[in-house]
Amino acid sequence: MSNWQRDKRWSDRFLPEIKAALGLHLIAEPPVEEDAERNTDLMVLRLDAVRVGCRIRKNSYLRNPQYANEFTIRAGRPSGTKTELTKILEGWGDYFFYGFCDEAEERLARWTLADLRVFRVGYNRKLVGMDAGNVPGIAKNNTDGSSSFAAFRWGEFPAEFIVATSSRREAA
Repeated sequence: MSNWQRDKRWSDRFLPEIKAALGLHLIAEPPVEEDAERNTDLMVLRLDAVRVGCRIRKNSYLRNPQYANEFTIRAGRPSGTKTELTKILEGWGDYFFYGFCDEAEERLARWTLADLRVFRVGYNRKLVGMDAGNVPGIAKNNTDGSSSFAAFRWGEFPAEFIVATSSRREAA
């Protein structure tokens, strides 16, 4: 089994809970006129496809103050396979669901839903701004050598980057 398959199998166990959280924020109650005139009790906020990237980290990262207020995006694989960061920067994905599982690895302990359009603008501004030429984020390698990541602090991006969160977090 490849590293990608192993990672996907582990994170997919959280999909039912992720879908429930997304429903709370991407499906809305319509104005009363919609119900009265158009048989509408709920509305999906967009009619076209909405693409959501999901990343779940182990609980030990949540308990570590160094990692609890950051998010990571896979930036490299030894195989050279295109990673999440490349796909995001190419324009793929509308939202990013980022969470930490509980200690038993059965439920989500904390999560954030973020707007990838805001991320792309912020990333590109950092790339061409005062630190022109320096790639945004802090490069980190996975301890097993299976991939590398770029780590970012939530507070580095405009407030509208965070669409919803399960709990209050520091803006550091």
